[in-house]
Amino acid sequence: MNNMNFGGGRGAGSMSRPAAKINDKGAVIKRLASYMLRYKWSVIAALILMISANVLALAGPKLSGTAIDAIEAYNKTGQVDMDTVLLYGSLMAIFYTLSAVLSYLLSVTLVQLGRKIVYTMRRDLFNRLTELPVGFFDIHPTGDIISRISYDIDTVNSSLSHDLLQICTSIITVVGSFVMMLTIRPMLVLVFLVTVPASVIFTRYKTKKIRPLFRERSRRLGLLNGYAEEMLSGHRTIKAYDREAEICSRFNARNTDAVDAYYVADYHGTIIGPGVNFINNVSLVLIIIFGGIMYMLGYSEAAVPAAFVISLGGISSFVQYSRKFAGPINEFANILSDLQSAGAAAERVFSMMDELSEDDKSDQRLRDKAKEEGRDPATAIDYGEIETLDPEKVRGKVEFEHVKFGYVPGKTIIHDLNLTAEPGNLIAIVGPTGAGKTTIINLLMRFYDVDSGTIRIDGKDISKVPRDDLRRCFTMVLQDTWLFGGTIRENIVYGKEDATLDEVIAAAKAAKIHSFIEKLPKGYDTVLTDDGVNISKGQKQLITIARAMLPKSPMLILDEATSNVDSRTEIKIQEAMYALMKNKTCFVIAHRLSTIRNADLILVVKDGNVIEQGNHEQLMRLGGFYSALFNSQFE
Repeated sequence: MNNMNFGGGRGAGSMSRPAAKINDKGAVIKRLASYMLRYKWSVIAALILMISANVLALAGPKLSGTAIDAIEAYNKTGQVDMDTVLLYGSLMAIFYTLSAVLSYLLSVTLVQLGRKIVYTMRRDLFNRLTELPVGFFDIHPTGDIISRISYDIDTVNSSLSHDLLQICTSIITVVGSFVMMLTIRPMLVLVFLVTVPASVIFTRYKTKKIRPLFRERSRRLGLLNGYAEEMLSGHRTIKAYDREAEICSRFNARNTDAVDAYYVADYHGTIIGPGVNFINNVSLVLIIIFGGIMYMLGYSEAAVPAAFVISLGGISSFVQYSRKFAGPINEFANILSDLQSAGAAAERVFSMMDELSEDDKSDQRLRDKAKEEGRDPATAIDYGEIETLDPEKVRGKVEFEHVKFGYVPGKTIIHDLNLTAEPGNLIAIVGPTGAGKTTIINLLMRFYDVDSGTIRIDGKDISKVPRDDLRRCFTMVLQDTWLFGGTIRENIVYGKEDATLDEVIAAAKAAKIHSFIEKLPKGYDTVLTDDGVNISKGQKQLITIARAMLPKSPMLILDEATSNVDSRTEIKIQEAMYALMKNKTCFVIAHRLSTIRNADLILVVKDGNVIEQGNHEQLMRLGGFYSALFNSQFE
């Protein structure tokens, strides 16, 4: 319904509230952690595997240093202790092999964990989308929404399954390497008092510059996807008006914006890696220089404290640990751009999840009131603040009392609407385009809530009725037909899933579509694809009419329900429609005024006001706007 024609125009203010803003990266991390904790056993297993694999890998340099010292002893004794060399060499091979196996199991565990988290996140986002008001979809391009469901969540998945592994491994490696270096020679660790702060300062500085760039990159990609989706859905019109060149030009401009945003973000992101790598290489140079000096002091005849002397094996081990210590810092800098991209993607996903649903705003008001009065919010219904409607008991009396509404604050569409529809009445709403006809239906279905005034059904204020209860009282056929990927039968029973085949056939016959369906190779089991592109518009609309004939709702809404069928078929359908309308309160929006001559009440809407009302004969005798509108269709 995101393409419905709302009378009077819409603007940015038609949303229930502005999009949520989650710019605090700590809040984003906390939200992601909450998803991870849903699968705590997988997280615990990953932590155990991660610690074990890294501890085994960290033992390698120490063992290799001991083996080198055993070889170095040859210079003093003239004999190599091969047993010691082979022992520590064998231990190195075993430790590294076990570390590799555990690292593989860790990678598999994190990939499975990422898959579960992304499945849950995508499910939560889609479920939230189904709860959002119509106004949200009016101002958010479909392509941008799809981009968040697919690209943004996939980006988060990549970060969880790969970057998370890198970060956690890096933390363990850095801490472990630092401890091992302290056990070798604490004096050499002083080198990192210069290089590590330099790396941290440089990384933090670039991170602050880069984060907004990746947020802008995700935004521009969403705009590009939205434009592509819009143009592809209207490709026939584009070809009919020979506008391919202009459309391509506009796409190229948006594509350039997206590519430029990617380039700027990636360019600044890639600077971090080489910069940090340079600083780490400086630390390696300093370690080699000072380590060499300390090694030479060991051969000097002067009395030198042990803290200033190091063996060749110690230098080898220290250099390896320094690479392990500095390497993760460099790796973190390299994946920082990916983390920035994932953070921006998570922000977009969570901001959409935090949009207020249809019921959040009105229900929250009732809960707050109950809490202020010291009552349990669940008992609000006992105080008359929430009312119920049972579709089987609804008579169908509808009243509008001094209803005022505007999609945008300060721009009123419906000014002061008053009407009463008795049970079983047929109410026709007519008027020029943009007069506010469909807006009346939107208010009746609570796609939007009124700014002031009251709408009642059987005397109950619909603002106090849960939306699902209210909408079960209506069957609705729209001008914009919608069919989903599935069989014709599945599409017809959409409003009554337990309908039998006989009921489906009866509804199809009433809608004058049965004979067409029977001619199809698989009949009612024919699969419709891509919103029913394999059938005509008129046939699609007939299927939606058949769908509306199955539920036994007490009220019916027809929004130009026969606009896509020819006049001859429309006359035949009218008979079925009158049967469908029997004993129901019906609201019909019609441009073909000849189809609503038998309406009990005709509302003539212009500029958001009901300027005339009455039956056909009364309005024709009045000789006003309706009479002129009716006669103009036959001139």
